[in-house]
Amino acid sequence: MRHLASLLILVAALTAAAGAAHGASPEEAGDTAAEAAMLRETVRVDGQYVHLGDLFMGAGEKADVRVAYAPDPGKRSVFDATWLYRVARAYGLDWRPLSTHDQIVVERDSIVIEREEIEDRILAALADRGAEADTQVEVGNRMLRIHVPADAPAALDVADVVFDERTRRFTAVIVAPADHPSSKRYRITGRLHRVTEVPVLARRVLAGEVIGRRDVTWARVRTSRLQRDVVVDAADLIGKAPRRGLRAGTPVRTSQIRRPVMVPKGGLVTMVLHTPKMTLTARGRALEEGSDGDTIRVTNTQSSTVVEAVVIGAGEVTVRPVDHVVAR
Repeated sequence: MRHLASLLILVAALTAAAGAAHGASPEEAGDTAAEAAMLRETVRVDGQYVHLGDLFMGAGEKADVRVAYAPDPGKRSVFDATWLYRVARAYGLDWRPLSTHDQIVVERDSIVIEREEIEDRILAALADRGAEADTQVEVGNRMLRIHVPADAPAALDVADVVFDERTRRFTAVIVAPADHPSSKRYRITGRLHRVTEVPVLARRVLAGEVIGRRDVTWARVRTSRLQRDVVVDAADLIGKAPRRGLRAGTPVRTSQIRRPVMVPKGGLVTMVLHTPKMTLTARGRALEEGSDGDTIRVTNTQSSTVVEAVVIGAGEVTVRPVDHVVAR
């Protein structure tokens, strides 16, 4: 009711101003022939005022008359049937609500400044005050967005920032839009986190796939969230294979990767024996899996003897001349 009363007072004041501008009082305007009008279904405005023509089709020469203040940028206001009827009568429009439930929603256009941009500006301000370079800003409100008028520049300025090095918390005052008559001040709190750049996968890699150089990219991760066995050197990731499928963009732990399996358990292998005068080969079956350089047990398929061999390639092992037979 208080909102409706204030709007009615505003209508009366604007009606008087409009009548004075046209050389007629609101009463005289109401005495003129009413103009046919229709209520619009949706209304979007980009300025700070709602005009008669924004609400009604057929407002004619009165379309530019200001009848209410627009909501804040990005917000909306609801005008009910009673208010709309009083405005229509005040300006001589032939319109009546069909029911008390008639209303119109007015939304104001805006330009949105996203949280990421706000955090970047705060980080720059903190850096100017001596904060470390490898840091990341986290504002307290993760849903933070600032709406500025559509006709204003989408710019913001950090008017002040206070940083506590012990707790790593900050308080910043943001002005948006910067250097504009409609600018507002916003108080924002948050924390500063140390970050570490680590290699991550650029795509999903399945178990057993060999990770190549093109499969690796870099990501900044909060240092406090890094586990001890996370891979921090790309060289320790390239050439390895996941034990299970790994997602893209996630830090990789050393326990999640291994050297690629060159010889699967139960797979057939070529056994190679090098001597100073000859090279002998035989067929064998691996009793355990192995990567390049691993020593595994292999059964000679012809003699059924079990020997220890070193994996030297895919499906290939080498047996030393002095190798001894091991128990099966």
